[in-house]
Order: sequence, then structure tokens, then C-alpha cells
Amino acid sequence: MSARDEILSSIRRSLRVTGGEGPRKAAVAARLSGAPRGVVPARGQVSGQERIGLFKKMAESAFASVAIVQDASDAPGEAARWLRGNNLPATLRMGEDKRLADMPWDKTALELAKGKSDGRDLNAVSHAFSGVAESGTLIMTSGPENPSTLNFLPDNHIVVLSAADLEGDYESVFDRLRAKYGKGEMPRTVNMITGPSRSADIAQTMLLGAHGPRKLHIVIVDAA
Repeated sequence: MSARDEILSSIRRSLRVTGGEGPRKAAVAARLSGAPRGVVPARGQVSGQERIGLFKKMAESAFASVAIVQDASDAPGEAARWLRGNNLPATLRMGEDKRLADMPWDKTALELAKGKSDGRDLNAVSHAFSGVAESGTLIMTSGPENPSTLNFLPDNHIVVLSAADLEGDYESVFDRLRAKYGKGEMPRTVNMITGPSRSADIAQTMLLGAHGPRKLHIVIVDAA
């Protein structure tokens, strides 16, 4: 037992508590669920097409490109079009995300590879957990469905985002994360991605691809 554990055990004994008391647990849960929110920017407090338009505007201002399709089945064709338009090889690496697997990739000429990247992949495709309209940010959760290596190692990253998963602000995304995963079940990593990787640390000169993809293309599926 560490010194810290000894001190905490001594405190519990003096208070005659074990940590399993119902009223204490209820009080803690109530305090966590009722915690007041900080200041939330008004910019993201929009819905529907306004929210999609705001996300697109903010993402493009961060050097990402954005396309909107009407159905998930249109995403593979848009990915192929974007790769072809940027003179990139017709190859893609993806994880095990069922939403991506159910898309008709066989109707394109793309060569697909599965699993995490070892750094030798030029292009990758992932499915976002959510998005934040106020800043044009993608929320990516780690796991075999969408390995974090795909967020950083390939030169070009295509991310599919369902408009139904798009939130106006970060606080709403945190609520969505807690609702889906719950206490003790959170993903190992939650990456927040705003545009392609870039840095101006050296001589104040913007360099794309400093520590991640040089290009980021977002495909929003607006099924409504």
C-alpha cells in the first residue's frame, strides 16, 4: 500500500465511510450531472442546414475541403472523385467501422486495405464520431473501427461525417461521448482535428503536413 492509500484509508476510517454508501454516491452523481456549463459561444447555437453550413465554412477556413452528399452510398464515389481530382493514387486504408464497410466501395476502382497504418499509406478514410460546427472540428474516437494511426500517418485523410452526428458546440459533443460510452468505457483516445496538419513555428511560414496529413477532405452525409 502506498503512502497515499494509507492516508486516504485513514481518512475513511475516521469518517466511518467505505465509499459505497448510497446517499454519498447519489450526492456525487447529482453534483456531476448538475455542474454548470461554462460560457458557450453563440456562434454554434444553430441547427439544421445552418449548422452544416457553419461547419463547412469553419472547416474550409482551416484549409480542409468539404463535400456534402445526400446518402452514405454516395461517399465512396465522392472519395474516388476527390482522389482523382488531386492526382492521387486510387488507394485507401480504413479500419473496421461498419458504417464504412456497408458503403458500396466495390462500385469504385479504389484499392482498399484494412487495419491500422504503419506509416506507408498515402491515403486513408475514417468515420468521425461527431463534429463541432462552431470551429469546423472533427471528433475522432480511437479503436479498431477507426484507428488513430489513420488520423496522423497517411498524407491524405478522407473523413466521413454524418450530419446527424454534428453538434453546435464542444459541450454537446462531450454529452454525446458520455451517453455513448459511459463511465469507465471511454475510448483510449479522442482526437479533435481542425483542418490538415500545419505549423508556422519556423520563420512564421505556414507548412502543411507538419505532424499529420497534408490534405483533409470531409464528406458530410446529409441524409435528411
